[in-house]
Amino acid sequence: MATSLGANIYNRQNWEDADFPILCQTCLGENPYIRMTKEKYGKECKICARPFTVFRWCPGTRMRFKKTEVCQTCSKMKNVCQTCLLDLEYGLPIQVRDTGLSIKDDVPKSDVNKEYYTQNMEREIGNSDGTRPVGLLGKAPSSSDMLLKLARTTPYYKRNRPHICSFWVKGECKRGEECPYRHEKPTDPDDPLADQNIKDRYYGINDPVADKLLKRASTMPRLDTPEDKSITTLYVGGLGDSITDSELRNHFYQFGEIRTTTIVQRQQCAFIQFATRQAAELAAEKSFNKLIIKGRRLNVKWGRSQGARGKEGREREGVTDMGMKLEPVPGLPGALPPPPVDEDAPTNYFNLGPNSAPPVMNISLPPPPGVAMPPPGFGPPMFHSMDPMGIPHPMGMRPPGHVHYPSQDPQRMGAHASRHGGS
Repeated sequence: MATSLGANIYNRQNWEDADFPILCQTCLGENPYIRMTKEKYGKECKICARPFTVFRWCPGTRMRFKKTEVCQTCSKMKNVCQTCLLDLEYGLPIQVRDTGLSIKDDVPKSDVNKEYYTQNMEREIGNSDGTRPVGLLGKAPSSSDMLLKLARTTPYYKRNRPHICSFWVKGECKRGEECPYRHEKPTDPDDPLADQNIKDRYYGINDPVADKLLKRASTMPRLDTPEDKSITTLYVGGLGDSITDSELRNHFYQFGEIRTTTIVQRQQCAFIQFATRQAAELAAEKSFNKLIIKGRRLNVKWGRSQGARGKEGREREGVTDMGMKLEPVPGLPGALPPPPVDEDAPTNYFNLGPNSAPPVMNISLPPPPGVAMPPPGFGPPMFHSMDPMGIPHPMGMRPPGHVHYPSQDPQRMGAHASRHGGS
């Protein structure tokens, strides 16, 4: 059975009495000197329905007054601010934090189970030092890359602004500049951010702010680990001309043993090969979108395997992995047909007839300067002889009187028959 402010005698020893609230920097405000009003057992907690001490204050000039909404026990169970119910460490909704840490803390919602669960958590909080979260959150890993990227590093004081004046929207506000509310056009009523529930934010379900942040996290660039376990090489791009091999080794040796380091100065990149796959995965996780050397943010990616390089070569040739030929691009010259692979295939590339013999091209070169030309009939033959049928004779069976040079042709104009043995 849940307690209430009216039940003054029931379970009153569990009512909360605190001296100072648990707040985030944004809700506390930018002014280090503020006044707070304290009301003992002023309201019921909106989660556990137990009376607690309510604090009320103004976080700054032209800001609205704020007050605590949940008790400190519910705040410590989830490690959230008593006012905005955002995580004290990251400044994010509970749903985003639990998703990033991969935890699922189901708080009971019925009255009896909620009271029993709250008492057990109070006992656990009393046995701890009070500086660390309890329950599943206390056993969760300390950090997450997604939470570090989404976390707000500076307070967002615009969240403390006054609400929009409803009379100004209707055109009936008569206060003018003295109106403590904002005179601005309201947002779209269909906007999901305009409909927020404090219980949904605490339990981490149906939170529109959390859905918006999770969608932003899904679109962030990430480095997927390749399935090929033989890949232990990381690609580091954007080195410039000033980053040396020793500076890369000084950063990457902390993750494991380095086998080789290769710098391609022309392309301003490097390849870091680790001895083990575990060291390469750790280096990729800790260095992706985080590696800065000499003020330059370096691009870290996984190297490619030999199979991936062969795939790129096939794609460059126009063949896919399934063996399908890609359509040529219009306007580009076509590729030459490949030669036949079959040894028994005909090699008649010039479309010659079956009975025609291939012609023999006789090319004679002049002797080098200073070397005398041998007389006819002496010396090695320079080319094959041809009979009237076009069949070449072997080198040792040449017909006599063969003409070796065109200048010795008897039919040439001005030739002497006596030089060729004629009468």
